Amino acid sequence: MLGCSVLEGAPAFFSGRLVELAVDKGFAAGRAVVGAGYLGAFALVALAGAVGSRLVWRLLADIVEPMRDALVTAVVRGVLNDPSPPRNAPDASGVARITQHVEIVRDATGGLLVQARGMVVTTAGALAGLFTVAGSLAWLVAVPVVISIALFACLLPSLARRQRTVTLADEATAEVAGSVLTGIRDVAACGAEAVAARTLHGSVTRQEQAAASMANASALRTLIVAVGGFAPLLLVLIVAPGMVVAGRMTAGAALGSLIYLAGSLQPALQGLAATASTVVLRLMVALRRLAEVTPVPPERSGDRDPSGETITVRGLTFGWSEHAEPIVRGLDLTLNPGDHLAVVGPSGIGKSTLTALLTGLVPPREGKVLIGGVPVDQVRPSALHRLVALVPQETYVFAGTVRENLALFTPGATDAQLTAAVRAVHAEDLVARLGGLDGDLGHDVLSAGEAQLLGLARVYAGPARVIILDEATSNLDPVAEVLAERAFTARGGVLVVIAHRLSAALRANRVLVMDGRATLLGDHSTLLRESPRYAALVNAWTDPVAA
Repeated sequence: MLGCSVLEGAPAFFSGRLVELAVDKGFAAGRAVVGAGYLGAFALVALAGAVGSRLVWRLLADIVEPMRDALVTAVVRGVLNDPSPPRNAPDASGVARITQHVEIVRDATGGLLVQARGMVVTTAGALAGLFTVAGSLAWLVAVPVVISIALFACLLPSLARRQRTVTLADEATAEVAGSVLTGIRDVAACGAEAVAARTLHGSVTRQEQAAASMANASALRTLIVAVGGFAPLLLVLIVAPGMVVAGRMTAGAALGSLIYLAGSLQPALQGLAATASTVVLRLMVALRRLAEVTPVPPERSGDRDPSGETITVRGLTFGWSEHAEPIVRGLDLTLNPGDHLAVVGPSGIGKSTLTALLTGLVPPREGKVLIGGVPVDQVRPSALHRLVALVPQETYVFAGTVRENLALFTPGATDAQLTAAVRAVHAEDLVARLGGLDGDLGHDVLSAGEAQLLGLARVYAGPARVIILDEATSNLDPVAEVLAERAFTARGGVLVVIAHRLSAALRANRVLVMDGRATLLGDHSTLLRESPRYAALVNAWTDPVAA
């Protein structure tokens, strides 16, 4: 980028010098061909500058796109580690941060690298060229330019703060106005028109004050830029004629100096100020907003490897806040290889939260979860990823071949291994319809059940020995669900099923009942006798009319 910038700034550096030579060595000396030659060289330099600009655009993606990817990664990690995420609803604010704030940063950074950088290069090239043509004038010109740029840089933080204030004031006014207008009948019924008017008037007044403050700062910015752009030109027009008359400067040097100032320096300064005052402000405000609403998750510091896949839970208690009623209270549980646990309970009771606790995605309020004898938060992340697979209800299927989707967790898997996994979960017909392992999923619209079946085959082909299915078969028909669960049971290891249908409890050798007050553990027959909640669930499932 620096090399391309030097090439792009060549016209700004050579323009005045070539004009000076064209006048002094060519036209003023009666050698029109020589003068035209220097102007032709000026045209070639301008062409080289255009090539430099084109190369800058080609390099832009190599800088901006990785930065955008890193920001998206940071936002997603922040959303996944949000201490109070929206429940049972999309995270609209997280989507907005990815689609709006990140794109603002991307576009603004691109604008700085193309426009502001180019103007800085032009300004530097013009000043450097001016020193080669008329060094005595250059020092006179450089002082107001440097002062102007320094003052403008000092003003940017204030402009950013005022721009942020304007943005927040606009949001506040919209929120107040929306509340008043949507509740206008209630306002009229309560006789609260005066209160509503005062509230809205106060918000509008604050918005007006923020806008006026921003306008004042912008006016000051315009004055600073104007002084920095016009003062050098004015100084040259005052001083240069006397220097030409005194013989201390040629006419060509005077004309070249004016070319530098009027053709390069002044437009570059004005463009730099306009770009920086819009692009930089948007960039600063967007980055500040991302920093405020994107919590940085703590890095996992686990460095221990578990010995086996046994899950041990002791005194596990969790609630969504310090004072909230726990949804898991004092749970003790041991799952050995070969165990098949079904977790049942009403919707919203905390079954999915339990899976997050077992996998270390959520820290418990009290108690501990051990995998292979190691606390789950101390397990080496790479070892945890190999050992445990949490399969959610919504299956992630991406554009690509069936093979690429199935081998997501095992990139080195052979076709024979992938085919065996497909056969194990009885997805052969689906894969055949998709065109086999080479079938392209880019244009195929899969049903939710078909996506779940591919997701199950993907996990089956992976190395995980602890499989947690969080309603991962909810869109399969009952027969396909039974076949898939039998496949994972026969595969060995630990299987935990968050039951979508109560029939899952009949296939498991252990059942965990969650009812919001306590958790009961046993087999189907024992719980049917000892747990009224479980008996009610079974009754509602077998005879919904009687229930």
